[in-house]
Amino acid sequence: MNPLRHPAAHQIPENDLEKRGEFKDSSVNIILSGSDSADNTLENSQISSHPDIAPTPVLLRGRLARWNAKVESFAGLEARGITRVLPEEKHDGAAMGYLQMFTLWFSINVVVNNLAVGFLGPLVFNLGWVDCVCLVLFANALSACGAAYTGTFGPQSGNRTMILGRYFMGYWPSKLACILNVILQVGWGIIASIIAGQMLSAVNGAGLTIAVGCAISALCIGLVAAFGIAILHTYERYAWIPQVFALLVLIGSAGHNFNTSLQSIGPPGTVAANRCSFFALQFSVAISFCTIGADFYVYYPIDTSRRLTFFMTWSGMWTSLIFVNLIGVAIATGVATTPGWANAYATSSGALLLACYDGLGAFGGFCTVLLALGGIANNAPATYAAGLSCQVLGRYPKAIPRWIWCLFLMVVELVCAVAGRDHLFNIFEDFLPLMSYWVCPWLTIVFEEHILFHTLRGVPFDWSAWEDKKRLPVGVAALLSFFIGWAGAIVGMDQVWYQGPVGSKIGGYGGDIGAWLAIAFTCVAYPPLRYLELKKFGR
Repeated sequence: MNPLRHPAAHQIPENDLEKRGEFKDSSVNIILSGSDSADNTLENSQISSHPDIAPTPVLLRGRLARWNAKVESFAGLEARGITRVLPEEKHDGAAMGYLQMFTLWFSINVVVNNLAVGFLGPLVFNLGWVDCVCLVLFANALSACGAAYTGTFGPQSGNRTMILGRYFMGYWPSKLACILNVILQVGWGIIASIIAGQMLSAVNGAGLTIAVGCAISALCIGLVAAFGIAILHTYERYAWIPQVFALLVLIGSAGHNFNTSLQSIGPPGTVAANRCSFFALQFSVAISFCTIGADFYVYYPIDTSRRLTFFMTWSGMWTSLIFVNLIGVAIATGVATTPGWANAYATSSGALLLACYDGLGAFGGFCTVLLALGGIANNAPATYAAGLSCQVLGRYPKAIPRWIWCLFLMVVELVCAVAGRDHLFNIFEDFLPLMSYWVCPWLTIVFEEHILFHTLRGVPFDWSAWEDKKRLPVGVAALLSFFIGWAGAIVGMDQVWYQGPVGSKIGGYGGDIGAWLAIAFTCVAYPPLRYLELKKFGR
């Protein structure tokens, strides 16, 4: 029997939980326990009568079911998947819970992945120090609002973010967003593995290839993700400490080569276009987390403050992003004037970071390894959320245990990272903005549905309808608006492989404004379409 899915879960004594390999995370009051997968027929019969929870097909039988039960009995492994966390299953909140929100997102983003994003301002877009600083500050302040906003739904609803998508896009259309979210989060895992592989290889020289480094990173990410939310929260609570330490040492070691007087290069139109593109790239990083923002808060009590949830999430993301990105920009400004850095950059971004510790000997290599392993903090949560998104795709994907999905995605990340290890910056330039083109319309629909059709009309969400197609929106309005938003993105995008008719006109050179046109198109299209849908179907 799974206490998380049983109405009387909160009545189980703590000593019984300990005997069964279950425990609380004391700082956020998270309880983890038995299987949320189709473990056996008995479990389904116990929960099928609850209005929130539909029966799950039994896919694992016999030896496979027994093997799965043994794995899910591991202490600390979260067996629950996308099943809603019921109000009576939540636990009392605490002040430390809000601090955990901050440290969670600070740890997720104070990592080398974002250091590499900062490189692109001077090295790819030829922007100077002042331009980059302004773009980093404002782009991340805006984009961090996305995850902070969707995160506020977690305590209220007890539902994961992609389950929440059903309330805004309907049961069937929301599956498209789930597929795109899996691609997005796995893409981040690939990038993290490539960067870690480059850095580990740079430290060990010929003794460790980039491919082996990618494999080490991907394996660590997948294992942490497979264990689930309690391990994630515990890991993120402390993961930021070695990262901040290594970054401060980097500043002390390389700061004398930072060129804060660097100016943007090119005619005014070209500079304006490059500013748009770098802003869009920076915006794409944090906005991608809005599709997983609620996943880590579902065990928080219903009366958790929405304002504090928003603020702690936003501040954790923004402070870490600007801290790391500005260091990345500063390093990039010194590449042109520091021959050793230029030669290292020609090899890989990992070699460049190792060069920044030049003069520190083995200690510099140690710091580089710390930064390389920081990708775990960034991408284990993303892979965890991607595994949940796989379960949202239907009854049978839901029946596959979450931890199996995480391990499967780990293999995908490993293979793709090894295959793309020599094309990191191309992936950054092409992948990140492309993902924001769908996230922005999705978030716009979420916001307008919430404000215009629920808050202003005084219509509360029925969170118990999370798996009831007849009570969820039909989704025609959202799907049409989503595609209209994509049309806006196509018109405004500026990529190596395609320039939209509007994006190509920016500065006479081409700048990326696809995300903003996607928001604008969706914002205009959704309200009238949703009004007609409500008038026709009433839901």
